[in-house]
Amino acid sequence: MQVCHGKRAPLARIGGGDRVVYYAPATVMRGSDRLQSFVSIGVVEHGEPYSFDMGDGFVPWRRDVHYVQAQEAPIRSLLTQLDFIEDPAHWGYKFRFGLFSIGHADMRRIALAMRADLAALGL
Repeated sequence: MQVCHGKRAPLARIGGGDRVVYYAPATVMRGSDRLQSFVSIGVVEHGEPYSFDMGDGFVPWRRDVHYVQAQEAPIRSLLTQLDFIEDPAHWGYKFRFGLFSIGHADMRRIALAMRADLAALGL
């Protein structure tokens, strides 16, 4: 995984065994379409963040993740069920922070919506 424009610090806060889920506002970076869905989910592997040379001088930090098979899940049907959404009318604001922690119950709700293997996720 790579987050927050490749910064190391956010990845260092994540521990092995933590679960991660990715939300995508669009199908391509800075795209104008509205995918607005959770698109991948997995468990962070043990180990430290490491740098990865992507070329042209861009060397972001990454963590290894064991992703589980899942389907895209639109966020709109979950807005009133997710505890981390404080105001459903302004739900997108939370995602502006990039990486943030969510509770076990929310992770389970998202995993169920994605039809992910709950056992593989430790849920």
